Amino acid sequence: MYAENAAGARGSQSVPADRSTRARVLRRISEAGPLTATALCSDLGLTDTAIRRHLDGLHADGLIEAREIRPAGRRRRGRPARGWVISSDGHSALSSGYDDLATEALHFLASAVGPDAVATFAEQRVSEVERRYAAELAGVGDDPHERAAALAAALARDGYAASTRPVEGGSGTAGLQLCQGHCPVQHVATEFPQFCDAETEAFSRLLGVHVQRLATLAHGDHVCTTFVPGVTATAGPSGPGPQTVDTNPTRITPTTNPSEGSSS
Repeated sequence: MYAENAAGARGSQSVPADRSTRARVLRRISEAGPLTATALCSDLGLTDTAIRRHLDGLHADGLIEAREIRPAGRRRRGRPARGWVISSDGHSALSSGYDDLATEALHFLASAVGPDAVATFAEQRVSEVERRYAAELAGVGDDPHERAAALAAALARDGYAASTRPVEGGSGTAGLQLCQGHCPVQHVATEFPQFCDAETEAFSRLLGVHVQRLATLAHGDHVCTTFVPGVTATAGPSGPGPQTVDTNPTRITPTTNPSEGSSS
């Protein structure tokens, strides 16, 4: 009887641990996907068997999707590696809040006051976050590379699953991509892209350089991606390897004490 109870206790203790590991796998895919099973083993310190078991479960539950990974540069023979990205259901599993209520409220605001009121609200909301990040970046300096790294670290700490990755140009590194694997207002931004626009403008002011939004979770991409020009290849937190983007950046003055709201 004691042995059975002890075995049952050990089994019950393993369930939370197993769920915690599953959550770590999902979070890591959200942060840096697409990721292969091998990369996940290395990142999380788990065995190949354990990783594949969790990947199979997450895929069966519709929380992740498979994508082909083709290396940048020269084409290689053989089948491309299979990577994993988080699905829309996976994002929903990571997110919390009252998305439906917020969306209904914004629809009411747009109909009662006008569409410009939604943009003003989005700018006001982002300005509050921008002010906090500006204070953290005040001692970083004017180099966009260093500011982007600090911003990614701050975003990651706040649950945006943010990272940076280098981008190769024609003669070397053209800049980097600031990636966000999670967005707390993704559902709302799907119907109201003003939130994405306001955030992009805030990033430009915080980094002191004109940035370009390449992809968004709200649009159905697996990660929000913002191109930051004029930086070197080394950045942190680091993400997967370089990709290629052709762009012509324009320098602007960084903001350290943003005013209330922002202009579109």
